[in-house]
Amino acid sequence: MLQKIKNSAAYLSSFLDKEEYSIGIILGTGLGELGKSIEIRHTIPYSAIPNFPVSTVEGHKGNLLIGQFGGKNIIAMQGRFHFYEGYSMQEVTFPIRVLRQLGVKTLFVSNAAGGVNTNFLVGDLMIITDHINLFPEHPLRGKNINELGPRFPGMTDAYSPRIIQIAEECSKELGIKLQKGVYAGLQGPSFETPAEYHWIRVIGGDAVGMSTVPEIIVARHMGIECFGISVITNSTASPELIKTNHEEVQDIGNTAQPRMTALFQAIISKL
Repeated sequence: MLQKIKNSAAYLSSFLDKEEYSIGIILGTGLGELGKSIEIRHTIPYSAIPNFPVSTVEGHKGNLLIGQFGGKNIIAMQGRFHFYEGYSMQEVTFPIRVLRQLGVKTLFVSNAAGGVNTNFLVGDLMIITDHINLFPEHPLRGKNINELGPRFPGMTDAYSPRIIQIAEECSKELGIKLQKGVYAGLQGPSFETPAEYHWIRVIGGDAVGMSTVPEIIVARHMGIECFGISVITNSTASPELIKTNHEEVQDIGNTAQPRMTALFQAIISKL
């Protein structure tokens, strides 16, 4: 695993022009077009990167973007990998390991999520303050590689209070409404039943999705500071609003992109 990480990073380092790239961004379902706002220096298909998985889900373009955003050097993943695609947890989180090897110290993640909190509206942006890991396998299961991180990493501040505060300040300046809440991560790929939505609400979840949690766990294992936002794509406020499909998820993600782009850009510019 360690040698694979180093091999992938060695290939990508030639694109970094010996500059520091300390910020990574993961663009989730329907949010890949945010990449158009990045001043791109290099676009590298995942298929060209040694040891990288390949995105198989519509809405995930499968490119690594190297460039500038918010006045900072960034590396952005235009599409992610999911456990439900058949990848192992090590494969799902492998790119996070590579980003850290390249010098990334701060990770921004975005996703599309179902609204469990009945006060949330379709299209809302939710700052992730914490998560509940409901995946059937843990990304740190197996022998620990001490060079990457400790055997038992803490998750108390998995989502950076510092960046959350900056995000709230930026949202006020931009006039962008933000919700805050707990993200529950499930395996998928089926959407949740009404009973499952109710269960997630009972255990403390405000939104639910099929990604992000493994990435954050692995990022924190390596000491990366993390910040996450969910686009709420359906709501449990009524039986009709709870229904959704992948096309609707992508469409709502697309409508949220201008707000997401403006917010991420403002936050990154202040780091």
